Amino acid sequence: MISNFLSKLKSILFKSEASTETSLKEEKKATKSSKTKTKTKTKTKKSNSKKNIETLTTLPGVGAKSAKALYEAGFKTTKAVIAASEKDLLAVSGVGINLVKKLKKLK
Repeated sequence: MISNFLSKLKSILFKSEASTETSLKEEKKATKSSKTKTKTKTKTKKSNSKKNIETLTTLPGVGAKSAKALYEAGFKTTKAVIAASEKDLLAVSGVGINLVKKLKKLK
């Protein structure tokens, strides 16, 4: 039993340094690739949100500020805004009764 332990310990301690260096390089590469994947996901999320906000500005009476407020409140599409209740729309800061009336005419 002790001899098995010693042989395993020797194999761990006396591994070639080259294999250790390559494993460190592989770890660094894996870390870099995961970082770039995260960056691209973040960029696509930002571009998608910009596109959605621009789409919301196509609604009558909705400007850039109110579109951004609606998007941040959870109304990601024009259909969601049109289908929302007056109460839910009025709860969004920057959205007033006149805007809600314009949006409800679209139904």
